[in-house]
Amino acid sequence: MIRILALILTIGGVIALILGVLGIFGNNFVTLSPWALTILGGVFFIAGVSMLKYRKDETGN
Repeated sequence: MIRILALILTIGGVIALILGVLGIFGNNFVTLSPWALTILGGVFFIAGVSMLKYRKDETGN
């Protein structure tokens, strides 16, 4: 369960980072602020990667 949440956070963070960086450098594809997308994408990406790295799924008994 934790790995699924971590993968969702990581993939969402990567998408937000890409859209944010593209928005900063010219092509704004969304109506949100590109800086907000970049910051949120970075936070979600780091959270997802750290969850994948440090948390282990427990097998249910």
